[in-house]
Amino acid sequence: MEKCVLITGGTKGIGKAVALCLGNLGYHLILTYASDTEAAVLFCCELRNSGITVDIVQADVSKNESIDLISQFLSNAGIHLDVLIFNAGLTCRKSFEEQTFEEWNRVFYANVHFPVFLLQRIVSQINEGGCIVFTGSLMGIEPHSVSLAYGVTKSAVHALVKNLVKFLSPYHIRVNGVAPGFVDTEWQKAKPVEIRHNIENKLSLGRFCEPQEIAQVYKMLIENSYFNGDIIVVDGGYSYK
Repeated sequence: MEKCVLITGGTKGIGKAVALCLGNLGYHLILTYASDTEAAVLFCCELRNSGITVDIVQADVSKNESIDLISQFLSNAGIHLDVLIFNAGLTCRKSFEEQTFEEWNRVFYANVHFPVFLLQRIVSQINEGGCIVFTGSLMGIEPHSVSLAYGVTKSAVHALVKNLVKFLSPYHIRVNGVAPGFVDTEWQKAKPVEIRHNIENKLSLGRFCEPQEIAQVYKMLIENSYFNGDIIVVDGGYSYK
């Protein structure tokens, strides 16, 4: 029977790489995106042309109504999930002195509150033996020099993974997280060369992680049934030098 995975933020960046990886393994993909419909539709067509079953749902994780949209989509389609990947997130790069409460709260809602209450709504639609993977961040472990809200919320995501183990145990659902360092996604490729070189100089491996490399870590957490409550850091030896 075909397995189903829901990936929030599944049409770009890390989510896109994970979608490709799991789609090639035969998973039925359900991918959410926030606003770039053109990119989402194009990726969806590419997947379908490769024989991968995929649905896309526009659902902005900074908005409460997106919980209803995703829940209703699953219910209307009669879908039960085998894997749920919370990958979508937000940051705010305003200075500490200039950041407003509304901006701070929006990052917290998207990165912490949204996954909690979406999971609360759809946990009964996850098959027994299923698993959940959160995208944390190295910046939830190391101090974030640019976005305080992002660093703090990703620390909260790591704590959420640990605490959810107890609450998901009665459902026989595992939960883990990946804490990527610097992955060579569209976001990172857009950075000035000087900034990229500064980052590379902090990495023992001297390079950014390839998206397909990080996708393999998600695959491992899904396939290995003994991972539970773990945060896997993938940073290429950050600050090793």
